[in-house]
Amino acid sequence: MLTAATASAQAEAYPDHPIRLIVSAAPGGTTDITARMIADPLGRALKQSVVVDNRPGGAGTVAAQLVTRAKPDGYTLLLQYSGYQVITPLITPNLTWDPIKDFAPVANILSAPQVLVVRSTLPYKTLKELVNADKKDPAKLNYASSGVGSLQQVSTELLNQMAGTKLVHIPYNGTGPSIKDLLGGSVDLTMTTPPPLLPHIASGSMRPLVVTGKNRLPSLPDVPTAAEAGYPDLLVSSWFAIYAPAGTPPDIVNKLASEIETIMKTPAFREKAETLGAEALFMGPAQLGEFTKQELKRWEPVVKAAGIVSE
Repeated sequence: MLTAATASAQAEAYPDHPIRLIVSAAPGGTTDITARMIADPLGRALKQSVVVDNRPGGAGTVAAQLVTRAKPDGYTLLLQYSGYQVITPLITPNLTWDPIKDFAPVANILSAPQVLVVRSTLPYKTLKELVNADKKDPAKLNYASSGVGSLQQVSTELLNQMAGTKLVHIPYNGTGPSIKDLLGGSVDLTMTTPPPLLPHIASGSMRPLVVTGKNRLPSLPDVPTAAEAGYPDLLVSSWFAIYAPAGTPPDIVNKLASEIETIMKTPAFREKAETLGAEALFMGPAQLGEFTKQELKRWEPVVKAAGIVSE
């Protein structure tokens, strides 16, 4: 009873000093954008600063370790990208953190489908044309990703497994360099979240073939879903969620989740998400925890079949 009373008192006083939001990616990408979208309004709601602290590296491991080693008091949180939370553990031997045991799920913020794009100098205008071309000349076409084990790689390997294609993986150190080489003609295609692609699609430098969400994107209304293109199981979304260290008092976790949900219901937040080609998709602690487990189970056979191992 005393422990419960102490935890309740902590939650009522929380927060009484700034909160650090550790981000597992460098500034500029969708993970960082998500963190900054939520940090400012959450700080206002809690009447304390929420400071974004970018700690990229190790496919999410640098950030994850910082959070798992932090005091579980709600003052150190992790904004994590799904590829790091559920793919890194599947491909990394002797990983020093556990995606389930070491974290208390707080809330999912954004969900963004992948968009498969080819450089505009290639002739393919549909996914069927791309698949047929690769089957006629296997392993001629290559695709860029932000690194080994990224959701970009795993998504494209899922397409390889479904379509019987042999698209060749070219890993890069981040989305920025991969897009640069795609624009330069060194690689043929990539599949990633919309924000870094939309300007190049608008300029005509890239041609989108499919979106891997359930519905077409308002920002790309003429681009079919993968299901419409004949691949209903190519349903892939990156998601961006907040976790706390395991052992964080449930009252604090629930307080954070409640404030985040309120923010995400505002028209301004939802409209901002839409302009990024994403969806403000709230999941509370229990739902996010179960979803994380489901995603680990979903991607394990894909990763094994593709033979993906961390370098």
